[in-house]
Amino acid sequence: MSERAVATRPERPLKRALVGRPRATDELEETLLPKTLALPIFASDPLSSVAYATESALVVLIAASAAAAYLVFPISLGIAALLAIVVVSYRQTVRAYETSGGAYIVAKDNLGTLPSLVGAAALLTDYVLTVAVSIAAGIFAVTSFAPSLEAHKVVLSLGCLAVIVFVNLRGVRESGLAFALPTYAFVAAMFLLVGVGLAETFFGETPHAVVPDPVAAGAGGVTLFVLLRAFSSGSTALTGVEAIANGVNAFRHPHGKNASTTLAVLGGIAITLFLGVSYLAVQEHARPSGTASVVSQIARATFPAGSAGGFMYYAVQGLTLGVLVLAANTSFQGFPRLAALMARDGFAPRQFMNLGDRLVFSNGMLVLAVLAGLLLWVYSADVNSLIHLYVIGVFTAFTLSQAGMVRYWKRMRGPRWRYRALVNGVGATATGVVAAVVIVTKFAAGAWIVMVAIPVLVLISYGIRRHYRGIARRLQAGAAAVVAAPPPSNTTLLLVEAIDEATSDALWFAETTSGERYRAVHVPTRGTDPGIKPRWFRFSDEGSHLDVLDRSLGVTGAVLEQVWRSPRGESSFVTVVIPELFRRASLVEAIKRPRLLLLKLRLLAEPGVVVADVPALAGSSEAVPERAVVRVLVSGVNAASMRAVNYARTLGVKDTLAVNFAFSAEDGDSIRRDWSAHGARIPLQVDDAPYRDIGTPLLAYLRGLTEDGATEAIVVMPELVVSGPRRLLHNQRALYLKRLLLFEPGVILVSVPYQLLR
Repeated sequence: MSERAVATRPERPLKRALVGRPRATDELEETLLPKTLALPIFASDPLSSVAYATESALVVLIAASAAAAYLVFPISLGIAALLAIVVVSYRQTVRAYETSGGAYIVAKDNLGTLPSLVGAAALLTDYVLTVAVSIAAGIFAVTSFAPSLEAHKVVLSLGCLAVIVFVNLRGVRESGLAFALPTYAFVAAMFLLVGVGLAETFFGETPHAVVPDPVAAGAGGVTLFVLLRAFSSGSTALTGVEAIANGVNAFRHPHGKNASTTLAVLGGIAITLFLGVSYLAVQEHARPSGTASVVSQIARATFPAGSAGGFMYYAVQGLTLGVLVLAANTSFQGFPRLAALMARDGFAPRQFMNLGDRLVFSNGMLVLAVLAGLLLWVYSADVNSLIHLYVIGVFTAFTLSQAGMVRYWKRMRGPRWRYRALVNGVGATATGVVAAVVIVTKFAAGAWIVMVAIPVLVLISYGIRRHYRGIARRLQAGAAAVVAAPPPSNTTLLLVEAIDEATSDALWFAETTSGERYRAVHVPTRGTDPGIKPRWFRFSDEGSHLDVLDRSLGVTGAVLEQVWRSPRGESSFVTVVIPELFRRASLVEAIKRPRLLLLKLRLLAEPGVVVADVPALAGSSEAVPERAVVRVLVSGVNAASMRAVNYARTLGVKDTLAVNFAFSAEDGDSIRRDWSAHGARIPLQVDDAPYRDIGTPLLAYLRGLTEDGATEAIVVMPELVVSGPRRLLHNQRALYLKRLLLFEPGVILVSVPYQLLR
């Protein structure tokens, strides 16, 4: 790694100790997964569903009739056939779409925007539910052999959720290494359980399960509706299959081939174990219980206490807990990647595209964790309550994805396209029928919540895209207006509250950037010096006049009145210089000054107003700077950046440059081309930010300018000002930079707002 890259690595000791060292963007290739690690990462959800899918179907059958339990195996055969169809269909999909073969991308390319958003919303809700159901089921496995923990299952569930988030934030490969051993151990233990159970059933005496606290059995008949409900409940065995399609580009090259192979292995293991558990549940008379899971009953019957294999009961229970909790990891790969794809297209907040220090979509992971945590808390980590919300989303996505693939093969008409279209057509039909069955049979049991959530998410997605498109049009159109505007001018207002170190720095800024063309103003308030006018006259080098404003208006009102008296427009700026003296370098100190904080926030909403914040520490004895340099922070060529460039030209500082911190070489080349094409009036310097955080490289850059102690860096920052909840759709980078540079010696931060309030 180059010395430059190391120098720009963010230094956050606590975060580095918890999450690990940051990874540079060009290290992305090193995070790609071999099939052996991809299987436990992406397939732990469908593999783990063997622990509760059979039980979910049994709950429905037993509630109808005690004699209906034997029907769970025929139903499981149908579910296994459906799983095989889906796996075969998705193997075609991941080969055709090697960047991402999820329902969102496939539907967007072949069916249109609305179906793609329906598929995406369905998957997002399913991923959240997968986390909640998997963790709740895992904790149920614990309370099956430790009933004393029943009262603490919500706390235990949230603790497991926190561990999963922590591991995933450390990176994809790291989560694979952490989860591979438990997942493979679970698969081995389940194969041993099924194998021993079948051997005893076929060649010896069939064990009989003990059912503590059995759920109440019905005395009615088994109707078609009951069978359909049982089928839909058992179809939870299919959840998680689509995660591989959403994460194809996480596999090593060739992406599609490796993803397809992993899907085949997943299908074989999941079908075998699911059918084995269902068969043993019937033969060993395992039944749903309030305190012991069906798998727990089968394991205790197959490996009775005191036998040579008795320890395997605890191994199965412990590994079931582990894999059920780890099943949530599938969602922690699928949800962030899908959210990032939607954000790229403008349908989700752009923060979802941000890669964290470990090259993972950490924002998506945190949002998923919060939503799943709320579900666990609201539903008291109860599997039976959560399971009714499950499956609808995933089967809706299955159907849209496979229907899209039928359209894809008809468009492409490649080799054997009819056969491929038939495979996906069968998949779409089968999953579509199941989706309809699930909706009908589970609607009244709580599935209506998901049916409401999906269209609401679709409407929100359209609203987000409308917002981003509107802003993009305004910034693009406004850039031309800014470039074509007449030569810019600037009027400076210097707010004087006291004669101190901060005011001295602010006076230097005003004189350096505007010469004698500034006005010093003072608003009397409680505690201010009544003799400030004569002191100011002696303090200012030129003996400039200090205007005392009407105190009845308050500081904000009085300053705003002076701003309104000044000409403002596309090329006419009013700079309000606000000095602030702090006793120590602490954000708490800044918050304790609500008067000035409110003033700065109010000024940001005023067109043509620029806010120059000049902080200083009490007792500092820095020499008056000998020279000034101006650096304009730009992220692209748009109206906000061009207005900041125009403003920087009014300051009259010879050493004025625009600076961009590029996350990759491609980003740097792109902004250079755009800058040259639009004829910006100051030179552009592109620096590297290989860790996707401009804070550290920016500080290093500025300290290189000010290290001589005689240079003051004036940092001009364009700032988009958005009102209301729409602020959440923007990355708050301006706020981050204000906090970062607030107490940086030798630096004055100047905000040039670009208002997008309507």
